[in-house]
Amino acid sequence: MVTGCVASPPFAVNAEATSSEGALGTEGASASPAAHAEALCVGETMAVLMPAEPAPEHQVRTWTSTVGGAESNVACHLARLGVPSAWLSAVGDDGFGRAVVDAVRAAGVDVSGVRVDPHRPTGLYVKTPGSPVRYYRRGSAASALGPELLDGIDLAGLRLVHLTGITAALSASCLRLLRLLLGRRRHLVSFDLNWRPALWRDEAAAGLDPAELLRELADAADIVLVGEDEAGEVWGSADPGALRELLPGPSTLVVKHGAEGATLLDGGSRVYEPALRVDVVEPVGAGDAFAAGFLAATLAGDDARRRLRAGHLQAAATLLTRHDVGDPLPRAVVDRLLRCDERAWAEARITTEGAIA
Repeated sequence: MVTGCVASPPFAVNAEATSSEGALGTEGASASPAAHAEALCVGETMAVLMPAEPAPEHQVRTWTSTVGGAESNVACHLARLGVPSAWLSAVGDDGFGRAVVDAVRAAGVDVSGVRVDPHRPTGLYVKTPGSPVRYYRRGSAASALGPELLDGIDLAGLRLVHLTGITAALSASCLRLLRLLLGRRRHLVSFDLNWRPALWRDEAAAGLDPAELLRELADAADIVLVGEDEAGEVWGSADPGALRELLPGPSTLVVKHGAEGATLLDGGSRVYEPALRVDVVEPVGAGDAFAAGFLAATLAGDDARRRLRAGHLQAAATLLTRHDVGDPLPRAVVDRLLRCDERAWAEARITTEGAIA
């Protein structure tokens, strides 16, 4: 069974690989992939294996599959929120790669710019409750991405490009791609730190400083999202004021305080909004969901508090599921909570039955 980013009808016409090399073609499509998108998300998505039933890892004998990747997760959420979105990446010429592309496409995301690599595999990760996520992504198709990925891609009509620190750690060519995208200023660029220490071990061993490299990338973006736990680990401080001094470049900085809430520093203002109480099934993917909710509200021109609430609401939907992209909360619930007063927001609770206490 393959599940994951599956919801609304596809945004783009169904696409099939035209060959084992190059992009996934789309019959009758524009010459430029992502030509009709407002948001472009760039980065690796992998196949995911999970236990078919909850059990300790050493006892698992039956697995179910889904797909997951920070950037495509954001693209899937944005599409569900009504923001036409595209995802750029590469997958292997294998069953996992086809499942990844099918799942992201089914969420309404334009995948016509995704490359199929005939020589490298699609990445894979395994997650079991209570155990560290295990990644099998070294030498993956996406790790070979570079600036040439943008050949034939028209970025002129975009309003947003979304990137993460994961891509910077995959290879030197991936880092060059990020630097190129961060240097183009015709649209907003958002950057989610997404610290993955295991991916940076080779760089640290080679004498490179991941903290400084990630600071450089984040400071070149317009919007930066960072969790306080990862900020403390990478940059030595989780204080929003200290992080603002470290990153003076972005106009918008969001510091996520886990289950407590999030702080937005935008221009000269500072706004804190507590998170919703949620019956958490699994936390994986909630950060990507928050990013998408926040970014969609930003593109809509919402005020600071509504942008943070939109992030919390999208995260709540993913916290209710074992998948990286959960089913959206009912529209009536979202509208009510976006407009409610502080007391009603604080008293709300999202449950697995969909009820609000």
